[in-house]
Amino acid sequence: MNSEFTIAVHSLTLLAYKPEHMATSDMIAHNVCTHPARVRKVMALLRKQGYVGAKEGIGGGFILKCEPDQVTLGEIYQLTSLGSVKPGWCSGDIEQECMVACNMASVMEGIFMNAERQMIEYFNQWTILDVLIQVRKEQQSKA
Repeated sequence: MNSEFTIAVHSLTLLAYKPEHMATSDMIAHNVCTHPARVRKVMALLRKQGYVGAKEGIGGGFILKCEPDQVTLGEIYQLTSLGSVKPGWCSGDIEQECMVACNMASVMEGIFMNAERQMIEYFNQWTILDVLIQVRKEQQSKA
């Protein structure tokens, strides 16, 4: 999994927390604890898919354009991180005569695909609103 997923979920949750307010990439980056350029990259992706709107210039920023109870973490994972469970390198070589070496990459590919499918199913059980509710509960437990 990559950090874009976490940045996207955090940003959408932050915007859902104050749905009528615009937030600049600097404000979001400060809240996420990352560089504004990373936030802008993720927000551009979310904007392209219609999750957020944006206004440029003075007084501009990002605003939520979706219903937090309708956006699942599975959707956001597929948008930002699909395929990231599988490592960039797999062991083995299909040209080798050894049964293990010539089949390991294919077997592991199936395992990684199944793991990702199950993870997406789990993430589909969570919405941005659910995350916001959990954040609120966490805050209340600190009081």
